[in-house]
Parts: sequence; C-alpha cells; structure tokens
Amino acid sequence: MDRFDDELREIKREIIESRGLVIKTNNLTNALSADLKSIAKRQQVYERRLVWNSATAYVVFVIVVFVALKFAWDARLDAVRAETQQTTQAYERISRELREVQKRDEERAKTEARAAAFYELLRQGRHADVIEQWETLKKEPLTKAELLFFTDAVERVRSELAIASYHQGLEHARVGRYHDAAQSFEESLRFKDDATHSPAVRYQLADAYRRLGRQREAIPILMQISESSPDKEVMDDATYLLAQCLLDIQAWSDAKNTLRSFLRRFPDSPLASSVRLQLAEVNQRH
Repeated sequence: MDRFDDELREIKREIIESRGLVIKTNNLTNALSADLKSIAKRQQVYERRLVWNSATAYVVFVIVVFVALKFAWDARLDAVRAETQQTTQAYERISRELREVQKRDEERAKTEARAAAFYELLRQGRHADVIEQWETLKKEPLTKAELLFFTDAVERVRSELAIASYHQGLEHARVGRYHDAAQSFEESLRFKDDATHSPAVRYQLADAYRRLGRQREAIPILMQISESSPDKEVMDDATYLLAQCLLDIQAWSDAKNTLRSFLRRFPDSPLASSVRLQLAEVNQRH
C-alpha cells in the first residue's frame, strides 16, 4: 500500500511537473510568437523603409543624372555657341579684310590710272594742268616712290612757271603795265615763294604796288626783305624803296629812321649819296 502511494505521489509529482513544463512551454511559445510577430512587424517596417529608401535613392540618382546631363548639355551648348561665335567673328573679320583688300585694290587701280594720266600731263608739258591736278593727286594713296617722283617733278614745274611769270612781270614793268606786272609777280610767288629769285620777285612786286599807288601793301613786303633776305643785293634796294613808300604816305618819322638805317647798313651803296640828300631834305622840312 505504501509503495502504491509512493508511485501515486510520484505520478502526481510528474504530472504536476509536466503541467508546469507545459505551462512554461506554452509561455515560451507565446513569447516566441510575440517575438516572431514583433520581428515580422519590424521586418515589414524595415522592408517598407528599404523600399522607400530605394525609391528615394533611385529618384535622387535619376535627378542627379538628369542634372549632370543638363550641366553637360549646357556646357556643350556653350562650347558650341562659343565656337560658332568665334567662327562667325572669324568669318566676319575675313570678309571685312577681304572687302578692305578689294577696296584697296580698286583704289590702287584708280590711283594708278590717275598717276598715269598725271605723268602724261608732265610728259606733254602741260604745266598749268599739272599744278592744278597735283593738289588732288597728292592726297591719293601713292607709293613712296611715286610721291617722291611726282613731288620733284611738280617742284621743277613750279620753278619753271615761277621764273616764267617773273620774267613776264619784268616785261610788263618795262613797258609800264604795272597792273599786269603785279599780277605776274603775284602768280610767280604763288607758284613758288621760296625759290632763289623770290626776294627779287617780292621787290619787283612792291615796286609795282608803289607805282600803282598801293604803298601800304608794298611796305610789309619791303620791311620783310629789307630786314632779312637770302639775296643780300636786294636788301639795300628794298630798304631804299621802303623809305620812298613811307615818304609817299607821309610817314615822316618812319621814313627818316629807314633812311638812317640805310646809311648805317649800306654806307658803300651807290644810292648812299642820294639817301643823304633826301634825309637832309626831310629833316629840314619835317
């Protein structure tokens, strides 16, 4: 009987332990189930977040790619525009230079034609036409050699015309045609006013002015050549004629000073005795 009780108690104890074990197992199973649900939920959240992150990353990547493509495309467009602009500018520059070259060629051809016509005038001895056309031709784009050649030729023509007008004026003065003589002397100076004979031309012009009653026009000319002239032989005559012009207009003080200057500067002149008598007469009367 005691053995049976012991077995019964052992069986009860085992049942109780088994029940406790079942309860623990159930609790563990419930806890494991809860953990699995929690893990599954977190996994779903993670997967959802991963999906959103992947989508966001994809969108960002696409945006970055598009932005990069946009920058690359803009850079390419800028490069193409710059290259096109440079090409356009180069084309315009070359076109402009070509037009300028063509224009220079046309102007050069015209200049050569004018130069040839001008040379023909020189060859034919048409001096008046040479002087008239030279003022226009020298403004053309002549070569340095052409300019030097034509300048020398025109200077020779001017000298010839100036001498011819001078001699023509002397001829007019010899026969008393002082108006024509003055015009010839003026023309001679217009042709060339720095020739070796120019002081003599000015003296003759002043003399013609005096004979025409134009002493006030003659006086500045005579003052210039009497004070400084390359031709020393003209200076005494010019000083004497200046004194006569001053006497004509009754500028007594200036006339006396000029006569005294003549005697001081040209004591050996053939006119010195006449000047002394004239100075004494003026001093006596004025």
